[in-house]
Parts: sequence; structure tokens; C-alpha cells
Amino acid sequence: MAAAQAVEEMRTRVVLGEFGVRNVHTTDFPGNYSGYDDAWDQDRFEKNFRVDVVHLDENSLEFDMVGIDAAIANAFRRILLAEVPTMAVEKVLVYNNTSIVQDEILAHRLGLIPIHADPRLFEYRNQGDEEGTEIDTLQFRLQVRCTRNPHAAKDSSDPNELYVNHKVYTRHMTWVPLGNQADLFPEGTIRPVHDDILIAQLRPGQEIDLLMHCVKGIGKKVARVANPRLDTFSREVFRNEKLKKVVRLARVRDHYIFSVESTGVLPPEVLVSEAIKVLMGKCQRFLDELDAVQMD
Repeated sequence: MAAAQAVEEMRTRVVLGEFGVRNVHTTDFPGNYSGYDDAWDQDRFEKNFRVDVVHLDENSLEFDMVGIDAAIANAFRRILLAEVPTMAVEKVLVYNNTSIVQDEILAHRLGLIPIHADPRLFEYRNQGDEEGTEIDTLQFRLQVRCTRNPHAAKDSSDPNELYVNHKVYTRHMTWVPLGNQADLFPEGTIRPVHDDILIAQLRPGQEIDLLMHCVKGIGKKVARVANPRLDTFSREVFRNEKLKKVVRLARVRDHYIFSVESTGVLPPEVLVSEAIKVLMGKCQRFLDELDAVQMD
């Protein structure tokens, strides 16, 4: 009986000990344990697999994914982080930059600004295409010059009173439509997600004048994925000499908690849907490769 319980724990639980975590490797494959039929079965998978939505609002989604292998859950997590397409600044044409922020640092900052544009409405830019077209590129202009405020009090030391345009925000970014984009997208729909992101600070006489090209791509952090409920699993109990002998900490092996937070470009449920499409595409390509090998 004890041996059967030990096997069942190894198959279904990840155990948190005082000095480490046990049973983290997958063992439920055919023939590994006598008396268990661990061959993959689609009907059994469809019966056991489920997704429970715990919380959903405009910018965040929390759900439980139950009955899935760790490798698939991790693949889904990695796709959410790095492979869901988004529109982001890729190229910055600097005409004039007399601020203290170097051109390359300024370009990097601009590349991190989330752009409110649905990437599903655009195509990927062809490799080697430097200019871009209305179907694969969004263009923004940033032109700000700092001047002194002639109406400021003489004894004032507040930069907000002394200077005009001394802080460059994302609200200063102006969308420049290409081709027929002005007809396709209503005014105000193509813009930075937040208009109060500070880009740089200027002083009188300093100026930033540049043009940005936004393209569709992957590898941009449009969502932050973490496990806040899982992180609350404290092992402080092991500090108590009496409690650590009677308390056992474990997690269900095939139960995963996802918390998806969107930057505002796309709703979190759309991010999850797009990640599923990417994962399905990967699986289909793998099956096509297997078919091609068998035919050879």
C-alpha cells in the first residue's frame, strides 16, 4: 500500500521540501509504472482537460489550466511572452536631437512604447524593405522644441513655470498616415496606448525631431505572465522544528495558474487566443515535417 501511494504521489504531485522540490520530472509515460496505463488517449485528455477563468477585466486575465503536461503549459507561457505579434517602433530616423539623451538610448526608449494598433490588421514587412507601405508600417513624428516661458515669475525656480515643452511625452507623438490609412483607421485610433509616458527632458534651445517606423513583429513584451497565487506558497513552515515534521507541502502536477496582463494594445483574452493560434501553427508545422519525412 505504501509503495502504491508513493507511486501515485510521484505521478500526480510536485512536493516542496525544506531543501528542494521533488517529483518535478515527468514520469507518466507508457510502461514506466506497473499497473498504470499511461499511454496518451485523446478521449481521456478531453475529459480531464479544462480551463477555469478566475478573473477577467479590461487589462488582465487570470485562469487555471488543468490536465495539461508541463511542457505544453510552458510552451504556451513562452509564446505569450515572446511570440504574439504586436506593432512596435523598429526604426527611428533622427533629424535633430540636442537633448542629453543619446540617439541610441532615445531609440530604445521609443521601441518600448506600446502602440495602440491591432497587429492583425497589418502584414509583416518584407525582409530588405526599407521604406514600408500602408499595409505593413505605421509612421509617427516627434518634433518638440523647448523654449523659455516669457510669462514666468522672475523669482520662480520651478521648471514647469520657467520652460515650455521641457518634458517630452508620448502625447507629442503624431501619427502620419501612409497611403489610405487615414480612410481605414478613424482619427485617434492609432496612437500610443498611454499619452503620459515621459520620453525625455529638455532645456531652452534643445530640440528633438525624428520620424518613427512601427512594424509588425514578435518578441515584444505585450504581456507579462506570472503566477501570483503560486508565489504565495511560502515554505516558512520549515523554520519551525515541530511543524516541519507534520506539515507536507505539495502541488498538483498538471494544474497551472496563468495571470496575463496586457499593456493595453490588445485585450488579455485576445492575447491568449492569439497565443493558442501560434501554438496550433507550431504543431501543424511539426506534423507536416513528420509527413514529409515519412514520404521521403
